[in-house]
Amino acid sequence: MWKEILYVGLGGGIGSILRFLTSKIIARYTHEYFLFLGTFTANIIGCLLIGIFAGWMLTNQPDNQSFRLLFIVGFCGGYTTFSTFAFENLRLLELGQWWLFFGYTLLSVVLGIFAVWLGMRITG
Repeated sequence: MWKEILYVGLGGGIGSILRFLTSKIIARYTHEYFLFLGTFTANIIGCLLIGIFAGWMLTNQPDNQSFRLLFIVGFCGGYTTFSTFAFENLRLLELGQWWLFFGYTLLSVVLGIFAVWLGMRITG
């Protein structure tokens, strides 16, 4: 269990640092009106990376839990949770679970925005 936590923590820490750096680099080259581009960039890169990591793992080492915990759960989870969200939605589509796909996507976006709004209202 501790080894698994270490893999997730190490990957997550590196992913979080790289997400911070991605946002800083993007902010340096864009107008403050487009500050969301840092998040957008991290989300798209994270989606590409989780696809690469998952594809490689499923093809070459499907039982390599250390790789999965370090790179997919840890790194991609630290870099962006959007990558996991996109990956899970792709799996639902591949499994033909259309209603779950639409429900999960719609509820995640709408309730996520609502939760942010509610949290800001509660504290402000």
